[in-house]
Amino acid sequence: MEVRDIEIFLTLAEELHFGRAAARLHLTQARVSQVICRQERQLGGLLFDRTNRRRIHLTPLGRQLSADLRPVYANLRHSLDRARMAARGKTERLRVSMMPFNVPDLHRFWQTFQARHPQWELQIRTAPYVDPFARLREGDVDVFVTWLPVDDPAFTVGPVLFHDPRVLAVSAAHELAEHHAVPHEALADFAHAMPPDMPDYWEDGYLGFHTPRGKTIERIEKVTNADELINLVITGEIVHPFPSHVTRYWSMSHVRFIPVPEMGTIPYGLVWRRDSENELVRALAQTVRDLGPVRF
Repeated sequence: MEVRDIEIFLTLAEELHFGRAAARLHLTQARVSQVICRQERQLGGLLFDRTNRRRIHLTPLGRQLSADLRPVYANLRHSLDRARMAARGKTERLRVSMMPFNVPDLHRFWQTFQARHPQWELQIRTAPYVDPFARLREGDVDVFVTWLPVDDPAFTVGPVLFHDPRVLAVSAAHELAEHHAVPHEALADFAHAMPPDMPDYWEDGYLGFHTPRGKTIERIEKVTNADELINLVITGEIVHPFPSHVTRYWSMSHVRFIPVPEMGTIPYGLVWRRDSENELVRALAQTVRDLGPVRF
C-alpha cells in the first residue's frame, strides 16, 4: 500500500462512513470506495462489512489491519514531518490546540515565542468541539488553550492568556434582540445547546447548570461543531453565551450579541499533560508569563 492508501483505509476505519471519510480526505466517495476495493483484492479478503447501508463495520481482517497499520502510519508521518522541518531549519514542533476563536488576538504570544526560539516550529490549530481533551490525552497536541478552571491530575494548568466578558448570542428576531444587557437569571428562561463529552465541572465553568438563584439552565441539544451551534441560534431554537471576542470574528446579520455583565469574565489559559511537559511547553508558558494577559 502507498501512504495515501493507508491514510484512506485508516480514515474509513475511524469514520465507518464513506461520505464522512471522503469529506475528511477531500476525495469523492467513489475514489475512497475504489481504493478500499483494490486493497481488498490485494489482500484476498473483505476489510469492511457493507451489509448496513447507513453504517459499515470493520471485519476481523479490517480490525487486525487497522491495529497493525495505525502505529506504523503514525511513525511514518512523524518521520516525514521531521524531515520537512529539518529542510526548513527547524528541529522540533510545538502543537497548540485552541478552544477560543481569537488566534489573531494572541499573535504577540506566538510571535514572541517564535522570535525567541527560531529553531522550533509553532503549529496553531482549532480544537474539536467533541471531547476536546482527547487529543491532549492521546498526545496529538502538546498544549491546549481553553477556558478555566481545568481540574484534572493528569494536566498542568499554566498561565492565563486573557479574560473575556460574556455575551449572549440570540436570533435577530428573538425577544431579547434589542436589549442592551441580559440578566444572568434570564438564561434559565430559554433553551441552550452544548457539545457532548465535556467534564461536568468544566462545562459548568462555561455555562452553569443553574443560575445564581438556583433556576435550571436547560440544554436541549448536543452540538458537534460551531456551524451547527450558530444555526440553532439563528433559527431561534436556542440562545448561547459566548466569550465576547466572538463579536470581532463573527459578523452575522441574523445574530445579536448582548452583554451578560453578571456572568463576569471567563479566563483562558494554557493546559498541558503533566507527563509530557518538555522544553518547548515550558518556553511557551514562560513567554505568556513574561508578556502577561492580553487586555482588550
